[in-house]
Parts: sequence; C-alpha cells; structure tokens
Amino acid sequence: MGLQCGIVGLPNVGKSTLFNALTSAGALAANYPFATKDPNLGVITVADPRLAELASLVNPQKLIPTTVDILDIAGLIKGASKGEGLGNQFLANIREVDAIIHVVRAFDNDNVVHVDGSVDPVRDKEVVDTELILKDIESLERRLDRLRKQSKSGDKEVLRDIEIGEKLLIHLSDGKTARAFVHDEDSAQFVKSSQILTGKPVLYVCNVDEASIHTGNAHTARFIEAIKSEKADVLIISAGIEAEITELPEEDRAGFFADLGLTEPGTHKITRAAYNLLELITYFTAGVKEVRAWTVKKGTKAPGAAGVIHSDFEKGFIRAEVIHYHDYVKYKSEAAIKAAGKMATEGKEYVVQDGDVMHFLFNV
Repeated sequence: MGLQCGIVGLPNVGKSTLFNALTSAGALAANYPFATKDPNLGVITVADPRLAELASLVNPQKLIPTTVDILDIAGLIKGASKGEGLGNQFLANIREVDAIIHVVRAFDNDNVVHVDGSVDPVRDKEVVDTELILKDIESLERRLDRLRKQSKSGDKEVLRDIEIGEKLLIHLSDGKTARAFVHDEDSAQFVKSSQILTGKPVLYVCNVDEASIHTGNAHTARFIEAIKSEKADVLIISAGIEAEITELPEEDRAGFFADLGLTEPGTHKITRAAYNLLELITYFTAGVKEVRAWTVKKGTKAPGAAGVIHSDFEKGFIRAEVIHYHDYVKYKSEAAIKAAGKMATEGKEYVVQDGDVMHFLFNV
C-alpha cells in the first residue's frame, strides 16, 4: 500500500522497545538520548481472527495475513523545529508518514533517565506538539506567500485556499493542532495538500509499568484528561512486557498472558488501531492454495481492489464475485453459499466492504 505509521515521542519513552515488540526487527533500544538516529522501518502483521476462521473452512496450503509498515523515528527535543538535536531529521521523517503513533512515558523508574529530568506525559506531549506546530506555521507561511502571488489571476480556488490558510495560521498560532481545525472536506484537503504535520491522524500510547497495565495510574489519568478535546484514542501499554512476550516461545505465551490477566498482546491492539488510523480495510481471497488478507483504503472500488493483487486484474477487470464474511462462516462452503443466493456478482462501481471474500474475473 505504501502507507506508513510513524512512532514518535521524546527520547527514552520506550519507542524503540515498542517498535521491536511490534516488528521483531531488532531496532536498537538503549538508555540514552538519540539511540535511534536513523528511522527503522518494519512490517507489522495485522492480527485478524477472521483469517484463521476462513482457513478452518477452506483448509488452504498457505495462510497469509495483511501487514502495515511502521517507522521508528528519532526522538525529538525542544528546539527541534529550529534543528536542535535531530530535529530536522525527525521532522523530515514525520512528514513522510501517513499517521502518527505518539508514545509518552507514564512510568517512574530512576534507572531510566528522562531527557527533561522528570516524568510528565502531558508536558512531553506538549513539547512534541509545540515543535510540530512551529514547523507547521513556518511551512504554512511559505505556502501562503506563494498563494498570494498566484491570487492576482483571480482564481477562485486560490482565493479559497488563502482564506482557509489564513484561518489555519491563526489557529496554529494559538498553539492548537491542525487536527482540531479540520471541520469539512475543504479544510481537510487544504491541510493534507499543505503537508501539515499536526494534521496527521494520531494514536497516543501511554507506556506504563507492569502494575499499571490494567487500570493505568496517575500519569495516564492526567494524560487522558488532557487530550479529551482531541480526535484521538489512547492505549495503555507496557512496552517492556510486550518485548518480553515476543521473546517467549509461542507455546509459552498463553500462560504468560494468563499470569498477567491479559487476553492478547497489547501490540495487537496497537496494530489494529494503526490500521484504522490509516483508514484501511481488509478483504480476503480464499482457495485451496491460500487464504489471504489484502489491504485497501476505505472507499476502494472493486477494480482497485483487484489491482492490489496484480495490475493486470485491474486493467482487465470484468466483474467480482463477492461473499460477505459472515455469510461464509454461516454457510461454510461456496456451494452452500451459492445455493442460499448469498454470492453477489458486482461490477466496476462496487465499493469493497471490510471482510468481503472476493474472486475477480478479468481479461488478460
């Protein structure tokens, strides 16, 4: 898909530890600032129980889940917007991702140094937001300068963009993120086309100790209260525990979960949230050779979904045979599904739904 989530935050909040747990990519996780100098790119598997359910009905030779790309970005400090620390690199990296997983530290541990000397996730979030907002103001002022030069032509679209941009500039100058500014399609498109950093969708992850994984703590309570007005979700995760889980043999993990009172790894929750953050859905292909999950953007039509498998499928698209997931599980075989009239034939305008099981017919 080419879509990526970036893991961001201050140095030493657990970003790389969480990245390792998500990807098992072996990124450097160390107890000193800027342990991550270059961004680490990993691929995370999207845990989806529907895939295993389909496989139990079809008995394929292979089972292939879908994935999301994730980038572990260098830690940010005050002054990043002016190039302090690895600021220029951080901001360039974050500009390239489509959504943000913002990790904040919400645990006390004297053995893990904090770049600002104390634990305060609300302050840490504000540091990151401030640097991103300052960079957004700089970028937006440059764009407005270009637009004003173009406005002499009287182009209505240019004039509309200037109006939106000037309102956004006031909003950002008040210390507010662009996410809070977006209210309709025009403002959303302007923010996206301007490559505004604070307009990217965000998921907050509070990194806690083992004692706080179920109920949180005073740090997480303050943080959740502080972001109430934002369009964002918060997950409470212990990156250290997640890292321990990935090091265990598969057969030992269930017992580990039970001992901690968990039903699944927190990384599964993050992966699903990242998938939703990118506005992605899954459709399936099911046959004796393989049952496979495929990723498309919400709103994708059938030919576009076919093109994810192969560009020739999209070019020569004729029609798609579609079975909704719940019908597949209910009737258990294609023969029974057809007999019940639950297999639909769809054309080029069909919008793919999450969970569709699809078969494409096309001309070579």
